[in-house]
Amino acid sequence: MVSVRLAAGAAIVGCAALWAVPASAQVFRIVGPDGKVTFSDRPPPDGKATAANSVQMPAAAGSSTATLPVELRNAATRFPFTLYTSRECAPCNTARSFLAQRGVPFTERTVTTQADIDALQKIAGQPRVPFATLGGQHLAGFSESEWTGYLDAAGYPKTSQLPPTFRNPAPTALVPVQVREAAAAEEPSPARAELPSRESTQSPANPAGIRF
Repeated sequence: MVSVRLAAGAAIVGCAALWAVPASAQVFRIVGPDGKVTFSDRPPPDGKATAANSVQMPAAAGSSTATLPVELRNAATRFPFTLYTSRECAPCNTARSFLAQRGVPFTERTVTTQADIDALQKIAGQPRVPFATLGGQHLAGFSESEWTGYLDAAGYPKTSQLPPTFRNPAPTALVPVQVREAAAAEEPSPARAELPSRESTQSPANPAGIRF
């Protein structure tokens, strides 16, 4: 995983709230007495599995699951997939390619500003990417075998069934620009003596001063 951080000079105040999804939209990772890991959309009989924190899954603007094959549409409706990424993140690219090859329709949220980082911290518990949610299940970091197990348990087809014309919506910022601008407008202007030093970690190749 890649830790997402911003230099102090690029900090933007912002926040994001968590929402709940139906409890049924949950995939459980179960470790048996022999250490064998299995995945299921139902909790184990002993009730020892702990459900992951839940977040609301944003609708995929600009695309519709109505044109998807029944099996894929059912899985995408019950367990929608959202991928959280940042710039210059090789594991994020690998995760995105995996989803495309598997034929999983997903929504992508980008983490680039301090507001985005703060929001990801609230959702994931730590500002690291790639991060994903499958229904109410949290997937921290990319592991092909683990993601495959969760997608299988959620009912996603093992091979792509996406129509040739299907396109995932374009990636969007985790915290919308309007929210960031509104938060910034509410912040009082600091006195000149309190302004941060002009020295920063910015460079032509990294204007936002993001650290990994």
